Amino acid sequence: GAAAQPPSWSGLKLSAGMASSPCGNSNFDSGLEIKTRSVEQTLIPLVSQITTLINHKDKPKKSERTLAAIHRVGQAVSVAVGRFVAVGEAIAAENQELKDEMGQACFEARRAGDAIAQLTDVGSALPSQLDGRVTVFSDRTAMVKAARLLLSSVTKVLVLADRIVIKQIITSRNKVLVTLDHLERVSTFQEFVQIFSQFGNEMVEFAHLTGDRQNDLKDEKKKARMAAARAVLEKCTMMLLTASKTCLRHPDCESARINKDAVFHRMRCALEQVIEIVTEARSSGENRILPASIYNGIKEFKSGVECLRENLYFLSPQSMSSQLEALVERTEDFTDSAYTSHEQRQAILGLCQLARQDTQQLVHAWVEAQSVHAKEATKDMEVAILKTCQSVSDLRRELHKVAVGRASDLLKVHGEQLPLRALKAAGAEGNLEEVAEYSRTLTEQKEQLVETCRLLCHVSGTEPLEITCIHAEETFHVIGPQIISAAQTLALHPSSKIAKENLEVFCEAWESQLCDMALLLREINDVFEGRRGDKRPYLSLPRPGVSVTPSVLINEQTSMAKLGLELRLLSSDVDTEVEKWEDQEHEIVRQSQSLASMAYNMYLFTRYVILCVFLSRYAFTVFAVCL
Repeated sequence: GAAAQPPSWSGLKLSAGMASSPCGNSNFDSGLEIKTRSVEQTLIPLVSQITTLINHKDKPKKSERTLAAIHRVGQAVSVAVGRFVAVGEAIAAENQELKDEMGQACFEARRAGDAIAQLTDVGSALPSQLDGRVTVFSDRTAMVKAARLLLSSVTKVLVLADRIVIKQIITSRNKVLVTLDHLERVSTFQEFVQIFSQFGNEMVEFAHLTGDRQNDLKDEKKKARMAAARAVLEKCTMMLLTASKTCLRHPDCESARINKDAVFHRMRCALEQVIEIVTEARSSGENRILPASIYNGIKEFKSGVECLRENLYFLSPQSMSSQLEALVERTEDFTDSAYTSHEQRQAILGLCQLARQDTQQLVHAWVEAQSVHAKEATKDMEVAILKTCQSVSDLRRELHKVAVGRASDLLKVHGEQLPLRALKAAGAEGNLEEVAEYSRTLTEQKEQLVETCRLLCHVSGTEPLEITCIHAEETFHVIGPQIISAAQTLALHPSSKIAKENLEVFCEAWESQLCDMALLLREINDVFEGRRGDKRPYLSLPRPGVSVTPSVLINEQTSMAKLGLELRLLSSDVDTEVEKWEDQEHEIVRQSQSLASMAYNMYLFTRYVILCVFLSRYAFTVFAVCL
């Protein structure tokens, strides 16, 4: 007989593709939605085993080997569910707010597991002895019902457990915010060092939790937004250290205060963005909607044009013309730019006009086909469809060339870092006039980079890359003025080593963002040319055969991160003390500086090695379920 269909996520009849991908439909009868890869991947072996039970061949006679195999599978499911439920009950005991929901889900999972064990208890009986007994063979409906209950309840336990992870992230964020407020109000360097050490420990914990969450998210847009927010927090931590020290050293300096306030504000915004992502909250109105990109506009326009082959009444000629005009309007970001050459502007305008002409010819052929009540596209329509799609594709290619070409040219120019070097030199000399002059140069470069990021967003090709372009745009927009305020502070206090260090940190952040932009440019080119490969999945729940992360390794990694912050503070403390010494050539001071610097560099290298080992061998676990 034909193979029976395996169970589905919702409804009595299960879809056949479930064993390989259990989340073709992630919404269950209970309204649960699977949002992380670890939950999804944890369910796959369970689905596979249940599918084996349901999808058996309906032969009138079963061999002892078949009966024994079905018995083993049923028992394996039951035992795995038992272990799984024990973990769920332990979580419920530690989290009173989930106790009732988790308890009910665990009860249903255990009941379903027992039902499956009973229905598959056929291993010790001969086929002739099965007459009259309720088994997987005699009552397939009962098996399907038990399978549905098991899948639903197990998923609910996993989703409830996921709330614990979200709760941990929120709790960690709240601790960071409280300490951040304390840091902002400190008045002595000694007090700052003490509180910053605590802040560093809390940031390490927050980085671990959010990093695991980012890698576990299924939604690529959320993952990209999380990566952007975490990048801000990572870079701002060092900025916060030096900007705060500069304010403490020069409390009456207005430019130092402005510099520090901007860092604190940006960190709070990034912390809020992380929470919006993990909780799917809309605390400030609604989550930011991505600006309409030309790439997406062309994609939607071509899709509508090609659909006319199958349905002449898919949309109206007026709506198609309006869609093209909206698309052409977006190209004004390119044509209105002062940095677009005359030749590039003319090429874009020419392609826009060609797209209009081809679309108009299509509309004409389309109206004629409708007038004779044609059921499918005519030959004239087919020719017009091909020409229209080709013209908008040529437009996209030209826009991509302009955006990528400008970005490449800017990266070459900015690679020399001339304005940054000039600002550092002018600040160290206390020359406010030159600082103002080079600040104008840097501001112009910032505006070029911001506009270029906006153009790259139009041609990026994927929503995650669009988000990364927006992040790059915002970063250049914010860091440019921060570099200028740091340079102004140094010019006012040219002998201040702390002010000099602060300017260096902000310049390094600018250079780091330029490096990130180069990587972004390469990814955009890869997408355009179809070279983008699949990313390796990350699971926060363990995969079969993979050991759970030893706590020793987690503690070692955390200790290394904390050690790095402490060594950085030590180095800063030494620099601060140096300014108090009249004899700058004191041998002990110079040796202390060298040791602090060397220790910090050793930490950076060791952190990299440990991180590589950690990522290659282990995955952080929320809780383990073995199937």
